[in-house]
Amino acid sequence: MTAPLPPARLLGDDEPEPFEVEGRAGASPFVLTCDHAGRRLPRALGSLGLSPEELQRHIAWDIGARGVALRLGAALDAFVACQRYSRLVIDCNRQLGHPESIATSSERTSIPGNQQVTPEQAAARAREIFEPYHGQIRAELDRRRDQQRPAILIAVHSFTPVFLAGARPWHAGVLFNRDVRVAEPLLRLLRAEGDLVVGCNEPYAVTDTSDYSINHHGAERELPHVEIEIRQDLIAEESGQIAWAERLARLLPLAVAGL
Repeated sequence: MTAPLPPARLLGDDEPEPFEVEGRAGASPFVLTCDHAGRRLPRALGSLGLSPEELQRHIAWDIGARGVALRLGAALDAFVACQRYSRLVIDCNRQLGHPESIATSSERTSIPGNQQVTPEQAAARAREIFEPYHGQIRAELDRRRDQQRPAILIAVHSFTPVFLAGARPWHAGVLFNRDVRVAEPLLRLLRAEGDLVVGCNEPYAVTDTSDYSINHHGAERELPHVEIEIRQDLIAEESGQIAWAERLARLLPLAVAGL
């Protein structure tokens, strides 16, 4: 009987791992994730049929989020996991099989390379990008559980200031589903800053079937968690990333002080 062929590879041996991890020895309870940190595309997928200009836009990644997450992690002495590949390859903040897991369009842009993805090709994207990235987060949370160390999950994202021609007034949003242990005090603290418009589950709302990371890694483990969205024009440059990392490094310990 002929042995089955091994599954086709997506990433070449010389291509980067899908995750970037800092702060493995971090002593704080904070575990930071950045699901849309990068806009890299596997060589095998070419440009997905998109122009370089389209791949610079928010449809491909969360602009500025990686810089905030890494600086915030350093300031908090926290574990940080960032995902290097574009959300257009596979969205690491969507459940596998979700209609937006491998998006065929984003805002008004069609994604030619995602129009006819076979089940085998989708499985390769999940196997080589989605699972290794989330595996790093699971391993860290398992390690803390086994060592009886606390873990507080903070998901860092960013959002475009204009979507479908509609301007978004918020400087930042605090997102949550059912668990408000971190979200409510953080929302109060951000609004008390006096110079911010802060959305409560805006510009997105978390549901059981939308955001994957805080539901899977946070809610399913009953860990305190929150998702933070920052408007991209505020953090596109290094100065804004530093400012927001410093602000959140000051406020997050206050938000969790009562836990």
